[in-house]
Amino acid sequence: MSQAHSVDFSALPTDLLIGGTWRKGNGGEAIEVIDPASETVLASVANASIEDGIAAVDAASAVAAAWAATPPRQRGEILRRAYELMMARSEHFAVLIALENGKALPDARGEVAYAAEFFRWYAEEAVRVSGDITPSPSGNYRIMVQYQPIGVSVLVTPWNFPAAMATRKIGPALAAGCTCILKPATETPLTALAVAQLLEEAGVPPGVVNVVTTRSAGKVVGAMLRDPRVRKLSFTGSTEVGRILLREASHQVLNCSMELGGNAPFIVFEDADIDAALAGAMIAKMRNGGEACTAANRIYVHSAIYDRFAEQLAERMSQLVVGNGADPDSQCGPLINMAAVDKVQELVDGAVSHGAKIVTGGHRLNRPGFFYAPTVLRDVQKGAKMLEEEIFGPVAPLVRFSDEDEVIEAANATEYGLVSYVFTSDLARGLRVSDRLESGMVGLNRGLVSDPAAPFGGVKASGLGREGGQHGILEYMEAKYTALAW
Repeated sequence: MSQAHSVDFSALPTDLLIGGTWRKGNGGEAIEVIDPASETVLASVANASIEDGIAAVDAASAVAAAWAATPPRQRGEILRRAYELMMARSEHFAVLIALENGKALPDARGEVAYAAEFFRWYAEEAVRVSGDITPSPSGNYRIMVQYQPIGVSVLVTPWNFPAAMATRKIGPALAAGCTCILKPATETPLTALAVAQLLEEAGVPPGVVNVVTTRSAGKVVGAMLRDPRVRKLSFTGSTEVGRILLREASHQVLNCSMELGGNAPFIVFEDADIDAALAGAMIAKMRNGGEACTAANRIYVHSAIYDRFAEQLAERMSQLVVGNGADPDSQCGPLINMAAVDKVQELVDGAVSHGAKIVTGGHRLNRPGFFYAPTVLRDVQKGAKMLEEEIFGPVAPLVRFSDEDEVIEAANATEYGLVSYVFTSDLARGLRVSDRLESGMVGLNRGLVSDPAAPFGGVKASGLGREGGQHGILEYMEAKYTALAW
């Protein structure tokens, strides 16, 4: 393999960012950031206490009125500069993500481009928030609607997309005129801190963006959510944690955006272009090594093409080069930690005990790091745990079907509803099935749905609200109605 890229970690920020000042945390021992490919320590970051969290709220609240009053064009120009800076340093960010997250460089580069685009998109949306004036039905007065910044926002992001999940929240928050406190995951805080440093350079005033890293996430975030100055929570993570945060947010009746878990069905009908479906499956399943809420979790293939599809998917999966994400030759990196490897192995073993057959993979790799072999299972039976919860790893379970109604019923038989994928050459069928699938997003003959210009989000236990597109900025705004008479 080629030599892996490296980053000068001594030049990266590792402290808390509060009110424009980088400072140590008061939460005790620093947080070690582990390289999942080697299990070595990359760096240590500050550990925030409850008091640090409240100090971040103090800072965000102190400048909230001034930032809300900043002209939209000025806010947009800052975001545009942030986009340009991020693209200019795209390889630096990609290598950093690959090292602390483990994803392969092609995925990391894709994430950086995706992340930066949220800054550009919301630089443009900042000046396009419009209200309206309409006559009342009675004709006696006018109905005027304006959109105003919702206020101080707490943004909680996961480890699997450390740049994109931060920019997907910070971009619309700043464009709308909100100040914010970002709480990134402890597994991958370095990318989020680097994004914050970039925003400072782009011209974001002190206190508008604050970052706290902490081992005591529940206590620190809970304290911030109980502060009456906080008016918004945006969270991306598991449904289990989302339910806890919704309960916490209820005390102050906060506006909540929740992008939670998924259990995406990937449906391949007998008339599908098999090559396109296989390519789509590789993207939908193996983006970020399967550690994505949008990952294809249950692959339903029509009986007429099932054997051919299984054989060819296994061939593609078995040819993936597994290695250090920062190595240019790697196509599949490690999982985030050993607990993730253990869970994937447990799900595979459970499916096999229920009658599934391993076509390729099915085992962890005997080397340092948290590696699991790309895996294809065929004949996965109903009742297997991996069909009921997120796998979050490089494992593709195949299920045979023969009837349209049957597969739609199976696809919808979950509490989740984030994304679904459908492959068919019959447009009428594709649209019909898309309409019947209970998910917030559908990839029709596509294995990738994420786009900063589109509303990202789910239904049922997969979340509340939308991120991206025109919808995303409105998540950080309140509609104010004024009854006008003249």
